[in-house]
Amino acid sequence: MLSVNTNAGALVALQNLDSTNKQLQQTQNRINTGLKVAGPQDNAAVYQIAQGLRSDLAGMGAVKQSLDRATSTVDIAIAGGQQVSDLLNQMKAKAVAASDKGLGTASRTALQNDFNALRDQITTIVNNATFNGTNMIKNAGKGVSAIVSADGTSTISVAAADLSLSGSSITIGATSSFSSATTAASIASKLKTSIANVNSALGKLGTGASAIDSQRTFAGKLSDAIDVGIGNLVNADLAKESANLQALQVKQQLGIQALSIANQSPNVLLGLFR
Repeated sequence: MLSVNTNAGALVALQNLDSTNKQLQQTQNRINTGLKVAGPQDNAAVYQIAQGLRSDLAGMGAVKQSLDRATSTVDIAIAGGQQVSDLLNQMKAKAVAASDKGLGTASRTALQNDFNALRDQITTIVNNATFNGTNMIKNAGKGVSAIVSADGTSTISVAAADLSLSGSSITIGATSSFSSATTAASIASKLKTSIANVNSALGKLGTGASAIDSQRTFAGKLSDAIDVGIGNLVNADLAKESANLQALQVKQQLGIQALSIANQSPNVLLGLFR
């Protein structure tokens, strides 16, 4: 039926053109943003899942920062502990030399001076083995803890090691001296025990450092996996979208032509009255 009041063909053509324009706009948005799901209006379920994963990814960023801080703290403690162990070895050599009963007073005094200098270095090193306000090898020092889960509920800890003079590991005091071969031999014996204690403490710190490093590696891989997972959910296939864009542009042009033809159909009625 032909009518001047209603052009059904034009209305259908217009509806089809509107649909094509909407698809074209959606495709262009995907190409511009690189996302097929940029907001909840695109796909509410996928957007919700992606946002949850983004939250986990942000949490993993905090995990890596925490682990980095813990790593640096333990590394400083280990570096200090290694230096203390070396100094104790040198001190033991001085004490053993001073335990020689045939040694003269002047020679023993010279050894004592060297011994004191080495001993005082231990205190300096222990006092300065601090990172971010944490000293793991000073007496009454505290251990370090780092978060390992995105929600912050799981942690990993490394215990402190007391490497101060007269502490739980080093049994000689800050004023220890050898005025005779006998006292020198006694100090050498204490140093032997102290060296063993310090090396044991270093072993525990090393184990803790390895555990933290493993967690750092895992955190990095987990972050990468989450990032890839988010991409799989929301990223657009640009090659596919590019092909769709070209097809929709052609479809749009055809729709415009169809609408133009449909708009001309009422003119046919004029011919009936000629």
